[in-house]
Amino acid sequence: MAITRQVITSLNRDGSNLLGATRVAIRIADENIVSGSLLTVETNEFCVLKARGAVLNVYETGQYALTTPDKPLLGSIAQGFFGGNSPWVYEVIYINRSKLLIRSQGMATSAEMAEMAYQVDYYIHIDTREAALELITHLPFNGNVIDAAEVAAYAGPAIEQAINQIVQVTPMEHINERISDIREAVKGHLADFLATFGILLNDLKVLILPKDERMRELISLQAIGLTPIEAVRYYLALKMADRGLVSAPNAAAGLPFAIGGQPSGFYPLGAETGLPVQVPPPGAGH
Repeated sequence: MAITRQVITSLNRDGSNLLGATRVAIRIADENIVSGSLLTVETNEFCVLKARGAVLNVYETGQYALTTPDKPLLGSIAQGFFGGNSPWVYEVIYINRSKLLIRSQGMATSAEMAEMAYQVDYYIHIDTREAALELITHLPFNGNVIDAAEVAAYAGPAIEQAINQIVQVTPMEHINERISDIREAVKGHLADFLATFGILLNDLKVLILPKDERMRELISLQAIGLTPIEAVRYYLALKMADRGLVSAPNAAAGLPFAIGGQPSGFYPLGAETGLPVQVPPPGAGH
C-alpha cells in the first residue's frame, strides 16, 4: 500500500496488489490519511471508508477525494476525544471482488465408523456494495487482514455438518455413489452460511476418500470386479511384488510356492476362494 502525496491505493510500487489471490480484505489505518486525500479503487475492489468506528461510504472503481459526509452510513462518530483530534481520522478497507478459491478439509465417519477424509474446494466472491458492508460488519479482522484461510475456518463446521448428515448413515463402499447428494447438501448449507457475511458461493467440488491408505487400495481393487477375498489376495501380492518377492503371483492366485519340490509358502485364504489347492507330495522333485 502506498500513501504518497496523500494518494491511497492498494497497489505496491511494483504494481502488485496487496489483496492478491488469497486475501478477502485489508485494512489501512494511518494518520496520514486526512480529508482531501485521494482514494484510488481498482476494478477488482470495493473500498469502505470509516471514521472513528462509523462507515462513511462504500466506493467502487475510480478515484475519490476524501470528505466527511453529514451522516455516516453505519454507526456513530464520537466527538470531543483528543481535544477534537484523534491519532487517525480515516480507516480505509479494501475488499476483493475477484473470485477466490477456498479449500476446506476434515474427517467424517461412515456407517461402519470408518474414518473418511474429505476435501471441499469452492469459489467465493463479494458481489455488491451492500455485501461489502455485510462482510466488514460480521467477519472480524485478525489484525489488518481477512484471508481465505479465515473464511475456510469459519465455514468448516457448516461443511462438516452437511457431509456427516449423509456419510454417517452410508456404508463406506457406497459413499461415492451418493457424492451428488453430498455435494448438493454441502452447497446448500455453505451458501446459506456464507450469505450471512455477504459472500456469494460459486462452483463447488467435493472429494471423499477413506483415511487409511490400505483401505483405499482395497476398495479400488474391488471396484474392478474383485471379491473382498480376491482384493485382499491381490493387495498382498502387490505388496510382495514391491519387495521383489518371486512368490507374489502365487499369493494372487492363492497357490502354494515350492522351492526344490518342497512347499515353502501357502497363500489360500480359505475354501471360499473357490480355487483347488494342490500341495506337492513329500519328496517330489528329488
